[in-house]
Amino acid sequence: MNVYVTVLAIILALSATRAQADVWSQSYELEVAGKYGDAAALFDPLLKKEPGNEFARLRRAWLHYLAGEYNDSQGDYKKALQANPRSLDAQIGLALTLLAQQRWKEAAIIARQALEVSPWNYYAHLRLLVAEEGQGQWQTLLEHSDQLHERYPSDATILVYRARARYWLGDMKSARDNYLQV
Repeated sequence: MNVYVTVLAIILALSATRAQADVWSQSYELEVAGKYGDAAALFDPLLKKEPGNEFARLRRAWLHYLAGEYNDSQGDYKKALQANPRSLDAQIGLALTLLAQQRWKEAAIIARQALEVSPWNYYAHLRLLVAEEGQGQWQTLLEHSDQLHERYPSDATILVYRARARYWLGDMKSARDNYLQV
């Protein structure tokens, strides 16, 4: 009799695992189809059972971001940070949603916090470049993009930010040279 109970428990556990895997697969299929809200909603039952599931929070936050639901996205990124205060994924995602709302100063703060943990994190630096540009901090943007260019010399995105900073600082020749490099 115990063997049957054990087998039944295993079957139920596998069914639950398979159902959870289906949520993830379905969310990616819906994302590809552009149905971001539907994909995000798939995680509601999972997060009710496991509110501290960081990966599910990050996934749902991303889907809310894609749907243009920036406040919902920020809420999920913040909850992911509560679950794991050192999560670079959550910090960088939160900065992205703030940039989408043109909340430049707040995004810069979050990006700098990520850089305190991981000083040469590419995505944190990109978020910070966007925030510096959004605030019109052209000299800071130039210095920052110059530092990044030393470490990522073939990166076209960094060259674009160097060119923009130089353009707004009135150095048209250097701006043109950077744009030509791109």
